[in-house]
Amino acid sequence: MVEQKKNNALPIVMMFALFAMIAFVTNLCSPMGVIVKNQFGASNFEAALGNAANFIAYAVMGIPSGLLLKKIGYKKTALVAIVVGFIGVLLQYFSGKASDSNAFAIYLTGAFIAGFCMCMLNTVVNPMLNTLGGGGNKGNQLIQFGGVLNSFSATFVTIFVGALVGDATKAKISDATPALFIALGIFAIAFIVLAIVNIPEPPTNQKKEASTQKDPYSAFSFRHFNLGILAIFFYMGIEVGVPYYVNQYLTATPDSATAGVGIDAGIAGSIVGIYWLLMLVGRLVGGVIGSKVSSKAQITVVSSLCIIFVLIGMFAPETNVTIFGFNGSEGTFSTAQVPVGVLFLILVGLCSSVMWGGIFNMAVEGLGKYTEFASGMFMVMVCGGGIIVPIQGWVADICSNYMTSYIVILACAAYILFFALIGSKNVNKDIPTA
Repeated sequence: MVEQKKNNALPIVMMFALFAMIAFVTNLCSPMGVIVKNQFGASNFEAALGNAANFIAYAVMGIPSGLLLKKIGYKKTALVAIVVGFIGVLLQYFSGKASDSNAFAIYLTGAFIAGFCMCMLNTVVNPMLNTLGGGGNKGNQLIQFGGVLNSFSATFVTIFVGALVGDATKAKISDATPALFIALGIFAIAFIVLAIVNIPEPPTNQKKEASTQKDPYSAFSFRHFNLGILAIFFYMGIEVGVPYYVNQYLTATPDSATAGVGIDAGIAGSIVGIYWLLMLVGRLVGGVIGSKVSSKAQITVVSSLCIIFVLIGMFAPETNVTIFGFNGSEGTFSTAQVPVGVLFLILVGLCSSVMWGGIFNMAVEGLGKYTEFASGMFMVMVCGGGIIVPIQGWVADICSNYMTSYIVILACAAYILFFALIGSKNVNKDIPTA
């Protein structure tokens, strides 16, 4: 057992690094949404299209990613993903050099291609960590520890790009160039390291089919899996939508179509960064207790707290609190007045921190040979981040109120609570999975 853990150490570290890469590129979408809204005069719905392009790519690539994983293995799938990601980020960089008439389209194309990469990497990372951890609670524990780096990377990119932008009303895509260069560098280094590192393929990838007879069952034969992938769809709306519209709310001016606070993008990024930092803390705690506390218990608690925090955030008295952050316009640290309800929305980061790993763990439990395909379907449902977030933006547009739009988040959290309490039970144990 000691020798096995020693041999798995380097692959685990590599999977953790890929987790961080996923967060860095994915969370460029939030500050980029602020840039797009101001550079092109876009509505909340239109500004979310870059985010939508990134996540809808999962719907296109989810199943192919699972099939590719089965055909060429984990390592080669990851290497292909990194090349695709490099191209996607490079296009986003070129959008900052293009004319305003072409920049938005080029940016959306780059975000869409980058989404392909994130989908393929997620398809590799999650089942690999679950396998290296031995499945069950320990598999979930390893996924949560990997999520710590994921959250750290998300925190950094949110604060960093916010500081680069400064005055949101003057934001341009080119302002994000340093962050895009960092992403390109990460991709290049990761490709080289991953090409050298030996990644053990799970036994299921090494087996040949003993029979050509069509399997009468699939992952879709399991009720808890079907309900689980829908939970992931709604979870993505929570994870992305909460910080995205906090950022929009804080940077929008009080006289805009959807009124906001109108603070510096750097300070807003510092506040939103706390959301991702809390996700880091939550995932670290989830990783520590993951072998002792069931996924069902974790998800029940955090989904309930999510509902409470969002309700308080929506209906809290209009009282301001002083927040300290980096002012990108002035290049100094300074304070800003922020509604107290925003702080409760930021606390949702503690709740969303363990949702992915817990839902994934419950939904694939007992699937056996169907796990790889199931992982691909999970990636398909990540498109929830690209569908629910624009819907929330549409609600904000028609109500001219960012806080009202969080009713969408409440609905998502309510479903996840249902899945944890009722939907996660495997009622199809009679299906052979070996």
